[in-house]
Amino acid sequence: MPKIRSHSGAKKRFRVSATGKVKYKKSFGRHILTKKKMKKLRQLRKAGTLNNTETKIIKKLLPYA
Repeated sequence: MPKIRSHSGAKKRFRVSATGKVKYKKSFGRHILTKKKMKKLRQLRKAGTLNNTETKIIKKLLPYA
């Protein structure tokens, strides 16, 4: 039985934690930062976690994670 390929877009964007949650980097923190409030930029530094419905979808795209 051959190995299943991971989705290359998903493996760049998501990580599966030890408890099985899917983590991702929040958007809007890369450029045009001068007009964004510092509080918002601090909040964007933290990793986000997906809900249960989206987690099931991403885990199908990352079969060995």
